[in-house]
Amino acid sequence: MQRYAAELVRRFGDAAALIVPRSPLRGIQGHLWEQTVLPLRTGRRLLWSPNNTGPLSIEHQVCTIHDLIPLDHPEWFTPQFVRMNRVLIRVLAHKVRHIIAISHHTKERILELLGVPDNKVTVVPNGVDPAFATVSGLDTATNLSNFNLSAGRYVLCVGSLEPRKNLSRLLQAWDLVRERIPADFELVIAGGAGSKTVFAEELKAPIPAKARFLGYVPERALPALYSGAAAFVYPSLSEGFGLPPLEAMAAGTPVITSATSALPEIAEGAALLIDPRSPSEIGSAIQRLVESPSLCDAMRRAGKVRAQEFSWERCSNTTLKLLEGYA
Repeated sequence: MQRYAAELVRRFGDAAALIVPRSPLRGIQGHLWEQTVLPLRTGRRLLWSPNNTGPLSIEHQVCTIHDLIPLDHPEWFTPQFVRMNRVLIRVLAHKVRHIIAISHHTKERILELLGVPDNKVTVVPNGVDPAFATVSGLDTATNLSNFNLSAGRYVLCVGSLEPRKNLSRLLQAWDLVRERIPADFELVIAGGAGSKTVFAEELKAPIPAKARFLGYVPERALPALYSGAAAFVYPSLSEGFGLPPLEAMAAGTPVITSATSALPEIAEGAALLIDPRSPSEIGSAIQRLVESPSLCDAMRRAGKVRAQEFSWERCSNTTLKLLEGYA
């Protein structure tokens, strides 16, 4: 969500005024500022709330909803977080002038769970940064050396360490398959830990051999990390969009991802789709890619073509045009 807001605000330029608190606020302080101070500073202008939430007192507002995962899967979150979302997002959805959904899957969940009319929701897909498609071989080699990685000898997963990313089953899959692929291959997982105040549990699984956690990776290093991977695997249980698989496709990396939520919509034939609850199916897909250069080549081509259909410029222009229609 932060990436989405940053990419669009940067492209809006002078067409929009940015309203932010004087200093960063977290948790309940941020919500209180949003519900009390933000309405006073907005005045009569149209407010665009880019990240699932907004002040309930403002009707002259357009809100972007990325997903309804707390409503679909409350077991992954704290009870307090779920209760807040159930009330806030339902009231907000009926109050605002219009809703932007980042995928058709998210729109379907909004219509079903929140009960708003179809014509109140417009789908505007996310984009992908051109940097993922233009990383040079030198940049890839330099960044990989910082992580002690060899190009083409690792399978990559990028995502925060939280329950819905399904990393425990990915590790089980790797344990099943690692004896059937070349011994110098590694499973590399990049991503920071999810917030302890939001997620009900942390990753609890034994770490098999040849599996490595890199922790948080700076954005500038991600294109090289994608580009150097033999394959990218993203077995998430639920996504409102699924940006990492799109970034991997843009980088020319063969993608394995889940046949659930918005992920098939984003991949659209350019990825191997798996049942994310089946470690054996995840492992078999990894083995297929490692053992088949011709399949990898075909998927690289298909992925690059698919990724070209998404851009932050298109997302920004479409969003701004929609907002101007309500201003």
